[in-house]
Amino acid sequence: MSGAVFLSYAIEISFWLVMLGVLLAFVRLAKGPSLPDRVVALDMMTILIVAFCGVFSVFSSDAAFLDVAIVLALIGFLATAALARFAERRQARRKQSEDAS
Repeated sequence: MSGAVFLSYAIEISFWLVMLGVLLAFVRLAKGPSLPDRVVALDMMTILIVAFCGVFSVFSSDAAFLDVAIVLALIGFLATAALARFAERRQARRKQSEDAS
């Protein structure tokens, strides 16, 4: 098996596995059951989309998709940090309201 054929198969398998991961993460995002589960699922989807951009960059031999992947990774990190802060504040408010009761 030549290197080009092997790379072609590896890229195709990578596309399918990344799409399967996005689908499973979306199911976890929809089902929950809790906010931290949804935050982790959203972060996982972001990472998988970044991986898709990397695989597509190799497939198309276009480095512009790597720039897109870097920007998506930065936005995903900021979104995860913001959602984690929101969840932390929400939990602190619940505890405070339970202590007041």
